[in-house]
Amino acid sequence: MTVTATQAALDLIEELKGRFGPDLLFHQSGGCCDGSAPMCFQQGDYIVGDSDVQVGEIGGVPFYMNADQYARWRHTDLIIDAIEGIGGMFSLENGSGRRFLTRSDVCIR
Repeated sequence: MTVTATQAALDLIEELKGRFGPDLLFHQSGGCCDGSAPMCFQQGDYIVGDSDVQVGEIGGVPFYMNADQYARWRHTDLIIDAIEGIGGMFSLENGSGRRFLTRSDVCIR
């Protein structure tokens, strides 16, 4: 699995760093409240648990997902994009008019 980001996502990450500071993290939601959206948090506002796996980094920000989800998605490359719309209710981009979106490519290795 690789995690990359589009220029639009990198631009939004830099905007969020300017507003909230550099210590951010992403957690790929597993389908609860905000579907399966990538959620951006300040590092102190989200506790990474023993069942979370860091699968990469985008824009200098670590990217995590639950180990069970990783086991199901491990052959999938993730491309994090930013598009117009309403962000996840708990994610830092909420209210910006843009939201992060996970696009994917299934890889056969």
